[in-house]
Amino acid sequence: MTPHSHGRHTIHSRSCHCGWDNSLEPVLRTEPGKTVLFECRDAGDGQITGDSTDGDILSLDPARANPVTGPVFVEGAEPGDTLRVTIGDFHPSGFGWTAIIPEFGLLADEFAEPRLHLWNYESDLSRPGAFSSHGRVPLLPFAGTIGVAPKEAGRHSVIPPRHVGGNMDIRELGKGTVLYLPVEVDGALFSIGDTHAAQGDGEVCGTAIESAMDVEITLDLIKGGAPEAPRFTTSGPDPRDMGRDGYEVTTGIGPDLMEAARDSVRRMIDLLAKEHGMAPDDAYMLASVCADLKISEVVDAPNWVVSFHFPRRVLA
Repeated sequence: MTPHSHGRHTIHSRSCHCGWDNSLEPVLRTEPGKTVLFECRDAGDGQITGDSTDGDILSLDPARANPVTGPVFVEGAEPGDTLRVTIGDFHPSGFGWTAIIPEFGLLADEFAEPRLHLWNYESDLSRPGAFSSHGRVPLLPFAGTIGVAPKEAGRHSVIPPRHVGGNMDIRELGKGTVLYLPVEVDGALFSIGDTHAAQGDGEVCGTAIESAMDVEITLDLIKGGAPEAPRFTTSGPDPRDMGRDGYEVTTGIGPDLMEAARDSVRRMIDLLAKEHGMAPDDAYMLASVCADLKISEVVDAPNWVVSFHFPRRVLA
């Protein structure tokens, strides 16, 4: 790979790391305005395969979680600048997985056993991904983890999101979205990974449809004006038209938003089990990849309302 880019470059998936660290050597130096193709591994770093079973979840190496491809040094980027990230086409692999991982997820205390669901989907996204006889999920790829290196020295976990981006799991960070990130070190040191084929807002069981894929990213520089935290502009409505058949919605109401969120998800799992015959763990995983948590009200003290929207078009 040449030291500087003058056209589109590909960064191979072997050029990845599992922690934010501003001392990492960049794998590419590029002028602003160039497009780079990133080969992204899945969140499990390939440890889950088509032959994996529930028990394999227990042997996952947590040190390999959420690898991100990069970092890329953007010439001229300095602390206080803004990195403008335009997200282009995704090239999905056609294989993915969703799991209940013990001690992880919104209802970790209620779902303690490992569970794994494997997805095989059309890589051109021409058909929804089949979960089971219970549902088919329209697909919309995006990058779950996307960000730049923080100014603080040392290695920082890639799992929690940060003010410089990272593991934000915002499903709108797909094709056509423009993301603005604060630059804190020379060159910005941009990385991306944790690509998903689909996810609901909240990613409630802790995983989406985790799927390796390539993604085209254009990196531009705006001098100064660094945002305090990531912001983005979307290109339009969700093309999956998830609301065309309406939603099943459950609520959680109380003085604690986290507990209200848990209540709303728990009630949706109960509804799917009772009315659609799903096993609770299947309902939990399916909801994680297609249903959206929303804060509906935070002004009528002392109680707040969280609602959980499950798209009816997913149900067979």
